[in-house]
Amino acid sequence: MLPRFGDRRRTRVGILGGSFNPAHMGHRHVAEVARRRLRLDQVWLLVSPGNVLKPSDGMGDFRDRLASARVIADGRRIVATAIEAVLGTRYSIDTLRRLRRIFPRVEFVWVMGADILEQLPRWGRWRAFVDCAPFVVLPRPSFTYRALGGAAARSLRAARLPASAAPVLARHKPPAWVFLPSPQHNASASAIRAGKGVVP
Repeated sequence: MLPRFGDRRRTRVGILGGSFNPAHMGHRHVAEVARRRLRLDQVWLLVSPGNVLKPSDGMGDFRDRLASARVIADGRRIVATAIEAVLGTRYSIDTLRRLRRIFPRVEFVWVMGADILEQLPRWGRWRAFVDCAPFVVLPRPSFTYRALGGAAARSLRAARLPASAAPVLARHKPPAWVFLPSPQHNASASAIRAGKGVVP
């Protein structure tokens, strides 16, 4: 569980943000791989009240999306949270800055799929974001090669660390990031919404 007002325990936490529309076992797979390989104490499934880069049409109710994230979480090592809605933040950089103030002794790592790395330059104040916490990128079907050759990866080439640095990534001063080769999970929220898939 997340302490409501934060605390001063020194821990390592991965943040996997997203719409979770709905959450599925692909999200759980990414969270588990990141937790193990980065030696994290927890991974928080940060359910966004509204993604500014995604249309509102087809976006599920926030409570339903949060509920779906709680289904795939275990409540201990992987925790679904509505903390972004509680904080009232709209952009990831603002959320991350607030979290660092609330949890001053937590070492945060942002967890993302290759699809997010590709779209990172479209994020509000993305360069400030990557200066705020290290991040890890995991493969995503049909996105990986394009993302690793994209604008963000090229711009941050000097900040990229080898995958062997993953266990200590949380201690690195940002900007710092790792691409973590790992088995991929084919679950897709869009396919599930289209009735072409189910939540395993």
